[in-house]
This record gives sequence, C-alpha cells and structure tokens, in this order.
Amino acid sequence: MALSEFALIERFFSRLGASRADVALGVGDDCALLAPASGEQLAVSIDTLVEGVHFLAGTDPAALGHKALAVGLSDLAACGARPAWATLALTLPAVDARWLEGFAEGFGALAQRHGMALVGGDTTRGPLAVSVQVHGLVPAGSALRRDGARPGDRLYVSGSLGDAGLALRQRLAGKVPDEDLARRLDRPDPRVALGLALRGIASAAIDLSDGLASDLGHLLARSGVGATVELEHLPRSAGVAATGDWSLPLSAGDDYELCFSVPPGRLADLTKSMADLDVTVHAVGRVEAGEGIRWRLPDGGQLRPDGGWEHFR
Repeated sequence: MALSEFALIERFFSRLGASRADVALGVGDDCALLAPASGEQLAVSIDTLVEGVHFLAGTDPAALGHKALAVGLSDLAACGARPAWATLALTLPAVDARWLEGFAEGFGALAQRHGMALVGGDTTRGPLAVSVQVHGLVPAGSALRRDGARPGDRLYVSGSLGDAGLALRQRLAGKVPDEDLARRLDRPDPRVALGLALRGIASAAIDLSDGLASDLGHLLARSGVGATVELEHLPRSAGVAATGDWSLPLSAGDDYELCFSVPPGRLADLTKSMADLDVTVHAVGRVEAGEGIRWRLPDGGQLRPDGGWEHFR
C-alpha cells in the first residue's frame, strides 16, 4: 500500500534530529512552538536544492539528506549562530521508502551531531527538490555579519577550496573522484564550531557557497571596502593545485568553508581560539580602502577571475 503524505511524515520525519527542551511543539501540528532563551537573537536562513541544478540525478539519498542540511548549517556558521531547529519542505516525484530512509538517515545524523531538531515542514509531489530552513541562536549583538571589515584587517579562509568543483568536473566527465574529493562534494562539513569561535574576533564573515570570487565580493561590498588576495596563499588540495586551474578555488563553489576578516589587534586571539578546533585557517590577503578585489598571482601579475555561481546569469 502506498504511503499517504501524513503516514510518510510520521514514519520518516516525526522524530528526526535531536530532542530539545526549547521545542514546545514540533512535527505534526500546523505550527511548531519554540522557546528561545531570553537575551538571544534568532538567526534564520533557507536554501533549496533542485535535482539537475544543485545535485545530479541518482545522487545517494543519504548524501543528499546530509547536504540539504549542511548548506544551511554553513549559513549559521557564518553568522556565529548555534544550531537549534530546522524545517523541511520535500518535493518528490513518487514515494520510495528506501530513498526516504536514506535521506532521513543522512539528514538526521547531521542534525543529531549539531543538536538540531526537525520541527516541521511539508511534502508535495513534483520534480525532486529539497528546501531546508534553519534556525540558530546567538547572544544579542554578537552575531557575525558581512558589514564589519575595515582597511588593515587580515583576510582568512578555512579548510581548502575547489575540491567539490573538481569532484563535480570529474563526474561530469564520466570519471570517479577519489574518496576525499567525493566527500567534499557530497557531504560537506559545515564550520559551525569555527563560526562560534570567531564571535568577538572576526570583524566580518561569509560562507563560501558560490565561490570565493563571488562571496568575498559580497562581504567587501557590504563593508564598503576592497582587498588584495595573494593567490599563492589560497589553501588547495594536491589534486586541485595539480590542475593549475584557478577557477576551481575561486569560482566553482560548493566549498562551504568560511571567509572572514580579523583586525590586527585580534590576530593573537584567533591563534588561541584555533587551538582546539579540527580545521585550519589560512591568511590569504588584506582588506584595503577603495573597492574591488586585486587577485595577485605568484609571479606578481593579476588575475581576472570569472564570478561564482549565479542562477539567472
């Protein structure tokens, strides 16, 4: 017997994620009832993943469940917010119990890891698409924003850039990426702990979803400043570096790392805060007066990269 919409929700999603005391009413009612603590602000973001645009047909459902939540967690990380709740809107061409089990497994495991509860959503029939809204909590006035970078600040990025883009390029060419590259594309690791550690240290931050060239440009525009980036300092895996293709770390996107600026007086605090984290950060340039980004090549020349991902360009 085919599952009804409500049976589907009850079977796969009614108890997904962590159990939280601040959820007065979760999945199964017209609205969730949530209770943020006094003195905290609510950070909210939403992302949609569409088959054939954001992921390939036939993508492993557990990986898709993980990634659907990870992209939102990356936004919370860039805000310095502690994950709390999520809602899920899932559009399916048909009900496939095995697919749903895999999706719920991937989504639920990442939610549990970050103490996040699924508190509501919707299911509809149509082309495969996943929308996830995430909610995080941050002490009032302490959120990381895009508009605080100032001339003289040092620019940093976390992790490495371009791996997901290289993995996608290889798949589209009919090749099988190695395990590390595939993981960076299919199961990105949102830098939530780093975002929390950067509160009070970073002057501005953004997550790298559309590519460094695009996302850093957004941060600088919001702050009303420019920058010089030393390309030789960009963190690249051996595979990405071997291609010699700067478009991978600058424009391919899907990295879900953080880019942030730090005032000179806070550099020692940054070093101290990184001691207990399992991610490295790399100084890649400086914020400057003016506007635009100077991309300096190792030989002293300048690169003019393409912009990052944009849906309607």
